[in-house]
Parts: sequence; C-alpha cells; structure tokens
Amino acid sequence: MAEGWIEAAGDGDGLILRAGGEWLVGRAAALSDRLSALKLPPAGPIRIDLSAVEALDTTGAWLVLRLKHALAARGRDVAIENVARELAPLLRQVEKGAASELPAPRRHPETLADGLAFVGVATIEFLHTAESHLGFFGHVVIVLGRSLLHPARVRLVSVVAHMQRAGVSALPIVGLLSFLVGIVTAYQSAGQLRAYGATIFTVNLLGLGFLREMGVLLAAIIIAGRSGSAFTAEIGAMVANQEVDALRTLAIDPVEVLVLPRIFALVLTLPLLAFYANVMGLVGGAILCWLVLGIPLPLFMEQLQGAVSMWSFWLGIIKAPFFAAAIALVGCHEGLNVEPSAESVGRHTMRSVVQSIFLVIIIDAAFSVLFSWLGI
Repeated sequence: MAEGWIEAAGDGDGLILRAGGEWLVGRAAALSDRLSALKLPPAGPIRIDLSAVEALDTTGAWLVLRLKHALAARGRDVAIENVARELAPLLRQVEKGAASELPAPRRHPETLADGLAFVGVATIEFLHTAESHLGFFGHVVIVLGRSLLHPARVRLVSVVAHMQRAGVSALPIVGLLSFLVGIVTAYQSAGQLRAYGATIFTVNLLGLGFLREMGVLLAAIIIAGRSGSAFTAEIGAMVANQEVDALRTLAIDPVEVLVLPRIFALVLTLPLLAFYANVMGLVGGAILCWLVLGIPLPLFMEQLQGAVSMWSFWLGIIKAPFFAAAIALVGCHEGLNVEPSAESVGRHTMRSVVQSIFLVIIIDAAFSVLFSWLGI
C-alpha cells in the first residue's frame, strides 16, 4: 500500500480532488500538509474522489470531512464520491459523530427579525428544559413513594456518605464566607446608620438579614456550586462509562440508587448548614460591632434578642429543604443527561450550577411573597 496522497484535476463539471493510498493516523501530519498546500480555483463545484484510497481509519476520515466542511463553509458545492463499500460505514460514523458532538453555534442577531427569532428559540429551549425537569421531578416522586412504602429499599449507607461529603465537608467554606459576609454587612450598615446616630440598630439589620435571608441563601448558593456540580459530574462520569446503562440492564432504577440518596442527604444537611451560616454571620458581625462600633458582646446579644424572634429564625430554616431538593434534582438530572464526552460533562455541570442558583432565587422570591401575604 502506498503513502496517502491527494491531487487536483479539472474537468467540464468542475474540479475533482482525487485521493489515494493510506489515510491513516500515522500519516496524518503529511496528509494535513498536502491538504493545506492545495491550490483551488475560487469558484465552481468540487468532487472528492476516494476510489483510490486503500486504507482509512477515523483520523483519515476526519481529514476528508474537515476538507469537505472547510470548502462548504466557503460556499462551494462539495460532494464525496466513489467510496469503497468497506470504507463507507466508517466515513458515515465519523461524520455523524462530528455533527452531534457539538451544538450548532448560535448566530448573533443582526436584524429585528433575527432578534425575534433568537428570543423565540431561547424561549422554546427554556420551556423544553422546564418540561424535562418537571418530568424528572414526577419520576423522582414516584420512586420516592415506592421507597417510602418499602423503607428497606432506601440505601442508608449511601445517604450518610453523601451527608458527609455534601454537609460536613462544606462546613469550612460555608463558615468562612458567612463570617466574612457578616463582617461586611455590619460594616456597611454601620456606615449608613452612623449619620443618624443609630449605630446600635446595626445589630437589628444584621440579625434580621442573616436569619431571614442571607444565611440560608449563602449556604444554598455555596452548596449549589460545590455539591450540585459534584452530583452532575459524578453521575455524568457514570453515564459516560456506561455504568448507568449497566444498572438499567440489571433492572435497577438509577433514580433509586443514584438520585434519592443525594436528595435525602442534601435535604437533611442544608438546614443544618443554614443554621451554621447564621451563627457564623452573627459572630462576624458581633466582632465588627465590638471592634469598630464599641458595642460589647452582652449589649449585642441583648439588642439581638429584642430585634429578632423565633419566627425570624424559622422563616429562614423552612426554606432550606426546598432549596436542597431543587439543587439535588437539577444536579442529578443534568448528570443523567450527559453524553459520553468530556465536553458534555463540562457543559451539563455548568448548566447544573446556573439552573440551581436560578431556582434557589425563584423559590426564595416565592417564599418572600408568601410570607408577606401571610404577614409574617
């Protein structure tokens, strides 16, 4: 067999690119140089004749398809002809993989019509995503009901392991960020209240802000970026390695084995993390008030006790299980939707974090409206 080659020849119907020899990975560099050195006319149809190709692997097929797509991108009419019967399936497989590996690039809107079309496509994609998440939620509810009727099906060891990884391991980062945000919040509030001689009410703002909103939101956003993305990456890697397919082959529901333990773990740990975030935020604010405002700790505690009630504490903690369920559902669903490629794992992990934080904010807004309507 001869080394791979390609040459250009003209006829009445346009230009013919005749390829022959071995188009294999070991000759890829030389073939790529030959393709780059081709001198082609600026217009006219082009046919790529593969009748003389003696051997072809995926790299050689990719080189042929790269040439075809590069010429088509310039507006040329390109066709591949005379493919040997034994080589045609490989060429089709590579072309199908190259077309499905990456989503089509989005064209930036240039006119009003393009802008409206862009918005329409984005809206349809959003509705499809919402429909997919809603369907997955229904599936999880069915599996959850089945597991509650048969508690022995719940994998407690897996639940405890995920509680340790998603909860206990997150304590340092949740505590540090809550402590620093507490300091910043107290400092900024004191700067505004000092002008009115009401720096003591910094304690009120800090207590109400952290107990009702900031503590649980900080914990949820950190968990969405930390544990939600980990759920997607872990399950996505299992999908890519066909481990999820193996579970289905054994008649084991992946939702029961992979999803429910993560949901249980996050629902149980996020309220505790929210409580810990509240404490650390108040500690940071108390230290700032003592060092900068001269408010001693006993006075801080007395003012805090008068400013907040048990409802202020519970209104924040009540939200945590709903945040946790949303984060775990989105993270696991995106993981199960991963395709067997590294690019897909990264893309779905990014989508998991963005969608989780979006849902957390939406749920928090819904609770705020509900609490305001109830007058609490």
